[in-house]
Amino acid sequence: QVQLVESGGRLVQPGGSLTLSCATSGFDLDFYAIGWFRQVPGKEREGVSCISVRDSTNMYADSVKGRFSVSGDNAQKRVYLQMNSLKPEDTAVYYCATNTYPGLGCSIIGLGTARYTYWGQGTQVTVSS
Repeated sequence: QVQLVESGGRLVQPGGSLTLSCATSGFDLDFYAIGWFRQVPGKEREGVSCISVRDSTNMYADSVKGRFSVSGDNAQKRVYLQMNSLKPEDTAVYYCATNTYPGLGCSIIGLGTARYTYWGQGTQVTVSS
């Protein structure tokens, strides 16, 4: 059974840093890309980042490039999203997700929500002074 559980969200001041964790089970991280997404009330869920753990390739939305960094550890079955220089507009519920396409990397899966099948429950990140 595929499961993803996010953690690490909290209140942080603008300019601060935070690391989110996505604990996975039921599948091999080496074969499935993992995406990070975020959503604020009243808006569509948007893609933030994607990682293919096996070949360490990744992808970022323009809004977070240079500030966020994604990494993964198949031995620990975890994917991390390191967020630096946080801004109030980064406030959202953050989700990790995976798909059902083994071997397809982020360059093909992309950051669109339609390609992702399994989702975690989300973790709230609030950036505010």
